[in-house]
Amino acid sequence: MSREEMEALGWDSCDVIIVSGDAYIDHPSFSTALIGRLLEAQGFRVGIIAQPDWHSAEPFRVLGRPNLFFGVSAGNMDSMVNRYTADRKIRSDDAYTPDGAPNRRPDRAVIVYAQRCREAYPEANVVIGAIEASLRRVAHYDYWSDTVRRSVLPDAKADLLVYGNAERAMVALAHRLAMGEPIAAIRDLRGTAFMTARGWLPADDWTEIDSTRVDTPGRLDRPANPYGETVRQDCPAMAKTAESSVPYEKAEKASVKKAAAQPLIFYTQDRQARRQDRGSKSAVESGKAENAGHIAARSRTVIRLPSYEQVRDDPVLYAHASRTLHLESNPGNARALVQAHGARDVWLNPPPIPLTTAEMDGVYDLPFQRKPHPAYGQARIPAYEMIRFSINIMRGCFGGCTFCSITEHEGRIIQSRSEASVLREIEDIRDKTPGFTGIISDLGGPTANMYRMACRDKHIESACRRLSCVFPDICHNLITDHAPLIDLYRKARAVPGVKRILISSGLRYDLAVRSPEYIRELVAHHVGGYLKIAPEHTEPGPLAYMMKPGIGAYDQFKRLFDKASRDAGKEQYLIPYFIAAHPGTGDEDMLNLSLWLKRNGFRLDQVQTFLPTPMALATTMFRSGRNPLKKVTRDAPRVSTVRGARQRRLHKAFLRYHDPDNWPLLRETLKQMGRADLIGNGKRHLVPNFQPAETGDKRYGNPIKKLKMRILPPRGGRSSK
Repeated sequence: MSREEMEALGWDSCDVIIVSGDAYIDHPSFSTALIGRLLEAQGFRVGIIAQPDWHSAEPFRVLGRPNLFFGVSAGNMDSMVNRYTADRKIRSDDAYTPDGAPNRRPDRAVIVYAQRCREAYPEANVVIGAIEASLRRVAHYDYWSDTVRRSVLPDAKADLLVYGNAERAMVALAHRLAMGEPIAAIRDLRGTAFMTARGWLPADDWTEIDSTRVDTPGRLDRPANPYGETVRQDCPAMAKTAESSVPYEKAEKASVKKAAAQPLIFYTQDRQARRQDRGSKSAVESGKAENAGHIAARSRTVIRLPSYEQVRDDPVLYAHASRTLHLESNPGNARALVQAHGARDVWLNPPPIPLTTAEMDGVYDLPFQRKPHPAYGQARIPAYEMIRFSINIMRGCFGGCTFCSITEHEGRIIQSRSEASVLREIEDIRDKTPGFTGIISDLGGPTANMYRMACRDKHIESACRRLSCVFPDICHNLITDHAPLIDLYRKARAVPGVKRILISSGLRYDLAVRSPEYIRELVAHHVGGYLKIAPEHTEPGPLAYMMKPGIGAYDQFKRLFDKASRDAGKEQYLIPYFIAAHPGTGDEDMLNLSLWLKRNGFRLDQVQTFLPTPMALATTMFRSGRNPLKKVTRDAPRVSTVRGARQRRLHKAFLRYHDPDNWPLLRETLKQMGRADLIGNGKRHLVPNFQPAETGDKRYGNPIKKLKMRILPPRGGRSSK
């Protein structure tokens, strides 16, 4: 982090310099340390410039010019999410800065840092990555400016963008640059994006599929079939279409005997093979070989998304592009994507291949010091305090919640560490981390209980194009066995010096109910009185737009949780989390949720309002008013969205119905909705008639006199303007 440290190490220069918007903490939960230690293990000299003053290029020259590249990151969080609330107000602190000091990073930090690196050393290679760049790799809706912005690549003027979990790409990139290969020639790394000339293709045998328009019904042409499906050849209408190579206009004039109308029946290769010869393996093998050929063809295919200018001006095409991108997210079958930005293209290679367990162990077993850099002295860094006794046991999430960006960044395939690696890290915490009292604060990841879960067949997994493995129902191919996680918990508790292990990561209760033994283990040993879970809503409409399970799954989990607590002789409680103002949520939905909270005795202290983050599917709904979970058409039903500050405040008020400051607004809204019967001083009422002195929301004056509120239709109806 300084010239003095370089001199102490005997370095005259750094091979790679990582610029980050976070304070430097040498801990595997922080991406700068993870990538830095990984490159160090490969023999590269890595320097860190943490939270530089971006007002000039001079701080970016402190370590000199890197031999290979600058690696630019906004940090563990998107810089806009880090600095602004869901109501676009500036936050008063920054958890990734010493003593939580605010204003230590710029807005859109990746762009600013990359431009300063270029200014400091114009000839140096600049590579951008981590979550901010990852979620802005294509044209995207920017909530804070309420506009569709270009990909971050042309704005940052970077040579390469690395997205997702970047270990493979970063190691390969560093070695190839070290061998003298120019960065402009490195175009084949998975999980990377770059700018290129319009219409560029890697080789002559590549095919470009034009997806710049929303498809409309028309004549049925037989397309190239990447999934190994075939039409039934004994259907005359389809057979004629499949065999004919005569142009449509000429075919109309040809004297062809019309076949009687018959239903179109499609068969997979395997099923048709069984029909032809149920005892023959050769037919099935032939089908698999043909499928392999289709997969090979997909690896030489690129899909052209609607251009930046198109998605900026047309909400329908924005939704179409978003759906296409998400359908091309499985590393087993994803194709390359390309999107025009003016006269040039942004090219996206397919997502990175997930790490194996041995590779995950290799990354997390690197020699982290597990503490902030000594330069910070005794300063307290809140993000470090939160995770210093926690352990990441897995990556990825197959839940697919539309409001969450984890899937877009880490992928749907779960990458798990071995038991031995996790236990070694527990021992490292015990032996190295100052202040350890014997309590591990978390064994988890994006979710608490997806450890070692996977599709039961790798061939099925590589061909799958579902957006979620658990919605609308848990896929029958998904292995939901919690036994490996139970075994890990038990072995972790047995490590000498460990008094207790808590589970703080979010729990997928729809998976947990499949393993009563897991719930008993969790409740008996790993809950500290309260367990936070996230139903997010109670109503079917909003839950469908979120891709979350119905409230019945929560009720089932609660019954098992309460029974296990009683059996363990413990008094423990569930703390549910809910989202206000999510797309597809109407005022009626929020009222029903509020009544559910009151009926179940919940008085929420903290509530979350929907924040449209780049690339999330719910953000697409917010921007376009369309549903990308289904095929996007121009006449598809609209998705209602909550945009105005007053309407968003109302939805938050429904979650905090017990707060007197919200009562004036709720009374007025209930009267407009024809539900004045819920105003009164009895137990069946939602808000009382009286108003305590010195209460009521003062930010907007008297809401009864000044508020003119539109009432949203429930569950996805067309919203009024």
